[in-house]
Amino acid sequence: MNTNKLIDIKQWIDSRPISPFQWRVLVLCLIIIMFDGYDAAVMGFIAPALIEQWHISRAAMGPILGAAMFGVAIGALIAGPLSDRYGRKRVILLSVAMFSAFSLACAFASSPLQMALLRFIAGLGLGAVMPNCVTLLSEYMPERRKGVMITLMFSGFNIGSGLGGFIAAALLSHYHWPAVLIVGGAVPLMLLPLLAVLLPESTLNLVVRKAPRTQIATLLNRMGGHFTQHDAFVLSSPRIQRSSTIAQLFSHGFARGTIILWLTYFMGLFVIYLLNGWLPTIMRSGGISLEQAAILAGLFQLGGPLGGILVGALMDKLNAKYVIGVVYLLGCVCLLAQGIFSFSGVALGVFIFIIGMCINGAQNGLQVYSPAYYPTEIRATGVSWMHGIGRTGAILSSSVGGLLMGVFPAQSAIFFILALPALLAALSIVLHRNVALDMKIKGAELNDIPALSQTLNNR
Repeated sequence: MNTNKLIDIKQWIDSRPISPFQWRVLVLCLIIIMFDGYDAAVMGFIAPALIEQWHISRAAMGPILGAAMFGVAIGALIAGPLSDRYGRKRVILLSVAMFSAFSLACAFASSPLQMALLRFIAGLGLGAVMPNCVTLLSEYMPERRKGVMITLMFSGFNIGSGLGGFIAAALLSHYHWPAVLIVGGAVPLMLLPLLAVLLPESTLNLVVRKAPRTQIATLLNRMGGHFTQHDAFVLSSPRIQRSSTIAQLFSHGFARGTIILWLTYFMGLFVIYLLNGWLPTIMRSGGISLEQAAILAGLFQLGGPLGGILVGALMDKLNAKYVIGVVYLLGCVCLLAQGIFSFSGVALGVFIFIIGMCINGAQNGLQVYSPAYYPTEIRATGVSWMHGIGRTGAILSSSVGGLLMGVFPAQSAIFFILALPALLAALSIVLHRNVALDMKIKGAELNDIPALSQTLNNR
């Protein structure tokens, strides 16, 4: 006779050590994010060659570089609701196929207009990949290790961007610029069948979508469980209706937290992308050589992975929002210090590295914090819309960076200006309130449907 068990999947995952299967999910997501980082930065590597071959001005390169950015924002907004409705894995695979295929197609563009259009479509896939990988991994990792694991995965973006520079340099020394795009598109496209086989669907999302019990039991057994089709799987978090996932971001008390997450992410990306795009130019205005300026830009990037892992580790031990807020604030202080004292030499490199650690590290911390804020039914939508809306900060900073440098030519002025959004990001996240946690503590329900209503139907 079968003995039926009622298993809360989230509690079961939190109570167990991380299995080799979960490590595999991390590695697969990290590889995907590395390709995402390569393709996101690839146009910067080949821009000088395009300007020379097509005989266009730097200003004419602006729409080409910005096209992907707009695509990333729109792709993130679209992908979240699709992921919550149809599953994380499907959306991730479709997104990888999209940015790979159209990055490959960019290698055959013959005009700036064609390139901009193809980069926009590739950007749709790029924008969908990041938040859904974050969501998928967050639903496979126990709470006590989630901070380190997600920030470790997110470091793949910086690794992909950084390695892309070396790969591009090697290819451009022997081939023309299309080779750089072909590598960025063809390699992930060839790996897509392997990802389709090895990448699992989220067990939490399967529960919400009322997938067959056998499918869920199989995945949990690969993580060390011993379940059968006779067991019932539930989530302890209160359930909400999924009729309009976007509207749910502003219902049941989530509105304030949603807006704060958007504002924090916007401010962080404003600082990061302005420094990513304009730091060499800012340093050059202070009399630093082009080679030294490039090294400083590299130090800012290299600080990101280390800062992200440190922030993630602290978030696993301490109050997450205060860790993020303090690190943003430390970045603000370093920006002010550079603006006041105008360090040079080794001290300048140290401060740029610390700024990269703090701002990028805190931003990576939001990748951990945001999935935990939303319930499973709208988690991908919440994370994706934070990415999409926040991405406007990157678009805006790319546009106003040159204007700010024209209005405030002194090198120190930019650091003073960037200290303000860093401070606002710190204050915003500290004011954030975890609605779901408050409701759980109070025993409240989001819509008077008990958690056990998430039990799978008998199939």
